[in-house]
Amino acid sequence: MSSPWRGEFAREARSERPDLALLCLLLAAEADPDLDERAMDRAQIELDRLAGMLPYGLRGGKAWASAVAELLGGRLGFHGTPADYDRLSSSLLHEVLRRRRGLPILLSVVWMEVARRAGAPVYGLGLPGHFVVGFGDPEEGVVADPFAGGASLGAGPAELAAGAPREPARTLDIVQRILNNVRAWAATRPEQSAVALWAVDLSLLLPSHAASLRYERARLLVERGEFLAGASELDAYAEVVQAVDADAALRIHREAASARALLN
Repeated sequence: MSSPWRGEFAREARSERPDLALLCLLLAAEADPDLDERAMDRAQIELDRLAGMLPYGLRGGKAWASAVAELLGGRLGFHGTPADYDRLSSSLLHEVLRRRRGLPILLSVVWMEVARRAGAPVYGLGLPGHFVVGFGDPEEGVVADPFAGGASLGAGPAELAAGAPREPARTLDIVQRILNNVRAWAATRPEQSAVALWAVDLSLLLPSHAASLRYERARLLVERGEFLAGASELDAYAEVVQAVDADAALRIHREAASARALLN
């Protein structure tokens, strides 16, 4: 069933300046039906409250990184543990604010949104298999790891030294990466196919997405017993693939036929 928030998610994703916190909350509403408009407002107010706890008049990336680490990682205890990778709630912004635990990218969202509200020059930085936060000019290399409670990476961690991109992550890329994490979590749990499906559906609402997501969605429908709908989407995807890979298109059409046969 389509969430009532999907239209707003699509509109925000296509806006001139997408709001990262709002997109994360709209994403979370797919997993938590109790996350209504008032609950989203409370989450935004909490981000404002945390921003108000930061010192006034800070200058420079190092000063901001130190202050945010002291507040969020130190006084308030925001950090991650290996067990957080086993929880869907670790990818939901309102739950990360409540538990002060989460995946690296959600903890980084908290850091970025709090620091941004306080006027800090802050950005997200996607590393291979990890996500961290930078302060100041990216060339300064002032980088902190929210998952580790704000440990400084400014000295040049192996990931950065190996040539990982220092380009700030764009809002929609961050949202897509969160959705990828949700899909990966659900992929190892067949009983969570509904979660995988909404994560794919939201990914398809982003302005730019991989065409292969349509194939993934069709396969999920078949796995969930929606054989006719899944077969129809497989055939539609095969028509798209036909222009570039006729053999793959034939294989996908056969998958569609097999799905329909399951009705017999």
